[in-house]
Amino acid sequence: MEVIKSVASLSSQAAAILVLLTVVAVQTQTAKAQSCSTELTNLNVCAPFVVPGATQTNPSPDCCAALQSVQHDCLCSTLSIASRLPSQCNLPPLTCGNRW
Repeated sequence: MEVIKSVASLSSQAAAILVLLTVVAVQTQTAKAQSCSTELTNLNVCAPFVVPGATQTNPSPDCCAALQSVQHDCLCSTLSIASRLPSQCNLPPLTCGNRW
């Protein structure tokens, strides 16, 4: 009987640890998402240099600083997600060709 109680106790402890780790992982992901969102919002200063028909072709120091502050994972993930949006909205895929 003592063995069963010990196993049950260990199982409940393991379950509690698993729940705790899950909560920490979710909170970490949420914090990263919020940080990434803020970093991307800061890139608004680059809009005059990247919109079609822009007359200014050299980015400002503010734009360069904002771009430098964005973590590579954040920017790459955002571009990857954005490239999948058309198919998820039942639109034709983007075909940018060799525009740059």
